[in-house]
Amino acid sequence: MTGNGVPLLDDVTGARQELTVVLPARLRRAPDWPEGPFPFELGSRRTDTPTRSTYFAPASARALYGAPGRPRRWHLPLDIKHDGLHLLGLEVLRAATTRDPEHALAVMHFSVEGPLLPVLRTLGGRRPATVDELPTGLTGPFDPAELLEGIADVRDSAAPFAVARPYTIAFLTPTAQHTPTLRNSTTGKLPATADHWLWQLASRSTPADFPLAPETAVEQFKDAVRISADWSALVLRQGAAFLGHRPDTGEGDFYEFGALHSRTVYLDALLLGSLQRDHIDELTDELSDVFTSPRRLARRVASLERSIALFRSGYWRQHLTAHGPANELLLAFQNQHRLPDRFNEILAEAADYSRLVQTQESQQISGALGVLTVLGLPLGTALGILQALDDHTVSHLLLALALSVAATAAVMTTRYGRLVLSSLRGGESSD
Repeated sequence: MTGNGVPLLDDVTGARQELTVVLPARLRRAPDWPEGPFPFELGSRRTDTPTRSTYFAPASARALYGAPGRPRRWHLPLDIKHDGLHLLGLEVLRAATTRDPEHALAVMHFSVEGPLLPVLRTLGGRRPATVDELPTGLTGPFDPAELLEGIADVRDSAAPFAVARPYTIAFLTPTAQHTPTLRNSTTGKLPATADHWLWQLASRSTPADFPLAPETAVEQFKDAVRISADWSALVLRQGAAFLGHRPDTGEGDFYEFGALHSRTVYLDALLLGSLQRDHIDELTDELSDVFTSPRRLARRVASLERSIALFRSGYWRQHLTAHGPANELLLAFQNQHRLPDRFNEILAEAADYSRLVQTQESQQISGALGVLTVLGLPLGTALGILQALDDHTVSHLLLALALSVAATAAVMTTRYGRLVLSSLRGGESSD
C-alpha cells in the first residue's frame, strides 16, 4: 500500500495472467511459417484469418492479414518456459511503408505464472537491466534476436519507427482476495483502486516509478474502456491492460473468452493503430521534405497527395467493426498518439501546398503567355508591314526579324519583362 492509499501490484499474482509483447523489426525475408495470425483456440472456436476477418472492415482485414497470394502475417507456435514465463508463440506482421519497405512488427505471446507487474516494469525499463538485456530485457530463450534470426532484425531505439521499449498488452483477472479491483457485491460499484491497478498495468509502473497527480488522475482514467461489468481496458502510449472486476472461477469461466479476445481481435485493433501511427509519422516526414528541392515542388506535392490517398484508402479507419470494444480501443490508441489531430494537420498543410503549386503553375502559364506576347507582337507587326507592302525581299525579312528580336530584348529589360521571366521560372521578381 502506498502513502496515498493505492494498493501495489508488485506482489500480486492474478488467477489468469497473459502478456503480449509487440516489437518493431526489420523484415529480412518472408518467414517459412504458417500464414495468418496466431490461431488461438477455445473449444471449437479457432481464431484464424477467416474468423478474425469477420470482425473487421475489408480494408482493415487486408492491412492486418493480407490478401490471397499476398500474405502480410505469419505465426509460429512455441512452447518455451523460463523464469515464470511461458512463450506460446510468435507472429510477424509485415508493416511496410513507402520509405521503409522492410518495416515489420514482431509479436510475442506469453503466459505469466508469477507477479505480472515486475515483468512489465522490466520490459518498460523501470527495473535495472544488465548490458546483456538489450534491446528489450527479453533475454535467454526469449531473446527476439535469436528467435527471429535470419527472418527479422529487432530494431534498436535509434531506428525509425522504433519505440524506446516494446509495446505490452497485459491481461489479469483477480481472485476473491483481490478486493481493490472487485466490484462491490451489493452496489455493483467499481472501487477507485481498480483504475489505479489498471493504470499500473498499462503504464508498467508503480506509483514510485510514476506518481500520478491526483489533479490529472480523473483525466487519465476517463479513457478507460468498460468492456462489460466484468472487465475494463486502458490504452496508453507504451502499453495497454485488461483487468477483471470479479473473481475468476477458473476453467470454463467467461475470462477464457476475454483472454482470447485480448490476444486476437483487441490485439489486432491496437496493431492497426500502430500501422496508422507509422504511416502518419512517414507522411509527416514527407511533408517536411516538400521544400528541399523547390524546382521539384509540384512533383513532391503530387507524390504527397498520392501517399495521403493510399493511406486513407488502406489504413485510416476509425470504425473497425460492429463490435464496439475494438473500435473504442482503436480510438483510445489514436487519441494517445494524437493521430486524428496529426492527420488533420497533414491534410490542411497538404492542401496549402497544393494551392501554392496551383498558384505557381498559373503564374508560369501567365508568364508563357506573356513571352508569346512579347515575342509575337514585334514579329507580327514587322511581318504584317512587309506583307502590306508586298515586299518579299529576303534581306528585308531578315532585317524585320532582327528588329523584332531587338524590340523583344528591349522589352525584357523592363519591369514587365522581368516579371514575365520570373513567372516562367516560378520564382520571385528580381525587383
